[in-house]
Amino acid sequence: MNNKCHKIIHIKEESIAYEVGIEPGDTLISINNQLVEDALDYHYLVDDEYLEVLIRKNNGDEWLLDIEKDYDEELGIEFENNLMDEYKSCSNKCIFCFIDQLPKGMRDTLYFKDDDSRLSFLQGNYITLTNMKDKDVDRLIKYHLSPINISIHAMNMELRKEMLNNRFADRLIGYMKKFYDAGIIMNGQIVLCKGINDGKELDYSIGELRKFMPHMQSVSVVPVGLSKHREGLHKLELFTKQDANEVLDIIHKWQGIIYNETGNNFIHAGDEFYLLADRDFPVEDNYDGYLQLENGVGMSRLLLDEFELCYNELNSDHLIISNKSIATGISASEMISDMVNRLNEKFPNIKVNIYPIINNFFGHNITVSGLLTGRDIIDQLKDKELGEELLLPCNLLRSGEETLLDDITVTDIENALQVKVTVVQSSGQDFIRNILR
Repeated sequence: MNNKCHKIIHIKEESIAYEVGIEPGDTLISINNQLVEDALDYHYLVDDEYLEVLIRKNNGDEWLLDIEKDYDEELGIEFENNLMDEYKSCSNKCIFCFIDQLPKGMRDTLYFKDDDSRLSFLQGNYITLTNMKDKDVDRLIKYHLSPINISIHAMNMELRKEMLNNRFADRLIGYMKKFYDAGIIMNGQIVLCKGINDGKELDYSIGELRKFMPHMQSVSVVPVGLSKHREGLHKLELFTKQDANEVLDIIHKWQGIIYNETGNNFIHAGDEFYLLADRDFPVEDNYDGYLQLENGVGMSRLLLDEFELCYNELNSDHLIISNKSIATGISASEMISDMVNRLNEKFPNIKVNIYPIINNFFGHNITVSGLLTGRDIIDQLKDKELGEELLLPCNLLRSGEETLLDDITVTDIENALQVKVTVVQSSGQDFIRNILR
């Protein structure tokens, strides 16, 4: 009997599981007489059109259910643990790890470093592959799970071992070759550290990574985030405007070479590099379908284009009077201000106060809105004119919740500032709609 049974916590209405009588509190034992170790097994096994699903009911009875369905059709089951197993923690000690830069006293979940290949497939997390053994790679290939998102950082394997502080970090190339040979789609990420993996090392890494095209479909290059809580950690420096321009020159050089060969730009810089270099963001086509949005690559271009499309459809004949405020990170504040100024051209009776929030919690080097805390927002806005409504970007919040990094909630901010707070989604349309509403 399988000792690893999986408790079911939710059944989607009108789903297959609902129709055959599976209920919350039941336990999944096996599918097609195969034990289900974790989420990879489950997602692979339930793809079949004909299933024998063994369920243990709340009262201890076991039901063997014959299910006929379409290929890839889901059963509609949600489990107590979405991995259906323990999470694998990171075995590296990366010189740039942001979790090591967190202050004490935050919620426990923020200090957990995951490096789990299953989360790469299920949630899009980036993994270093250092936790994996040959059997783990073979299982991913057997199930043909794509895409696999890989934290690369350097293709010089001696340098990669130093950056990750892991003597097994050089397994990367062998595993990537196995994925390539099996046709597994990959995305890559390089966290760039000044004077370490930039310059000639970045140039070398891009040249080596393009050899894995087309199965390596995109690579992002993002600057290291440096908080003020770095006591005892590896000494790292901030990128300057000149540094950012040099990084972009390398990336644009390779984009030209690779695009001429493949019709794909492949290598992409995070938006922060363009802001720091004071350069315009590339046009939409440059981003190859926005494959790296979650890494902050192309988010600004997408927002601006969506804004422009919606702006051009606005009817300025309507009289709109409003007085609102926006809190955002330092790095995005100028772009937000430009969009508001455009809206004022059509609607001169709207007033929007834009407040760039200084990140006192993590340090002034952190300028993105996604790492702002509720306490900093409250402290810096408590004496400001906020109008009838305060708009906050959605990336401040944990997915599906209203809690910021320091456990301050949207309701806490409303109560402290005595103003209605609205969370704005990351689209140009929602930005305009909430200002003009």
